Amino acid sequence: MLSFQSLSLLAALISPISVAAHGYVSGVVADGVWYPGGDPVWFYYPAGTAPKTVGWQALNQDIGFVSPASFGTSDIACHKSAKPGQLYANVKAGSTVQLQWTPSPWPDSHKGPVIDYLAACNGECTSTTAAALKFVKIDAKGAVNPSPVPGTWASDNLAASNNSWTVKIPSSLKAGNYVLRHEIIALHGAGSLNGAQNYPQCVNLKVSGSGTTALPAGVAGTALYKNTDPGIQFNLYVPFTSYPIPGPSVTTMKRKVRKHAKEWFGLEF
Repeated sequence: MLSFQSLSLLAALISPISVAAHGYVSGVVADGVWYPGGDPVWFYYPAGTAPKTVGWQALNQDIGFVSPASFGTSDIACHKSAKPGQLYANVKAGSTVQLQWTPSPWPDSHKGPVIDYLAACNGECTSTTAAALKFVKIDAKGAVNPSPVPGTWASDNLAASNNSWTVKIPSSLKAGNYVLRHEIIALHGAGSLNGAQNYPQCVNLKVSGSGTTALPAGVAGTALYKNTDPGIQFNLYVPFTSYPIPGPSVTTMKRKVRKHAKEWFGLEF
């Protein structure tokens, strides 16, 4: 256990973090149970003594962002030099996962979309790598109301919901180990090339239930975005009518349901 002096030192070290006014996922609620997210403070613990979390640990001690200039690296998958969390959040297919951001509230100036992906670990998520994950988009929200500029965004809804976001796990998803990639993209500087700010956060999930549908083929983090994508290089301070959410389309996750003896059809989750 850390001494009072050690805890005081930790507090001093991380005090500038609060001033940075960006954020990270500090807590996860799955099926009504709270789990610890990927707290950047892990870096300041003696080697091997940091608390285990469901959130991935990254070199984001400034609680900063991943720049579009780094989209070609695996940093965009789960944040800078991310390593897997050593715990799982247990959730049933069809249930929801709530992601809780710290510090609160998310800054009003950092408006942008909130996007969620899943990646199958095909084994233990606790021993995989960010580069090995293949992501499938399961949810995305962008501009809620574009007028008046800069508009109301999904990030504003997150801030208004006690700095939290809730995403549904597809009800048809087969049981297994998955990484949930949850992300806010702040667009306040995105009118310039490489001005967007990506805040990817990864969480280990152990999904249970009777679902039988595997995730469709996903894409590596390095293939999610380009720095010139219309939803990445985007000026939210000039009038606009719509916003093109970057990345692949949201999956339909169809499952087979028997209708007649020789007929099958798909139902979306």
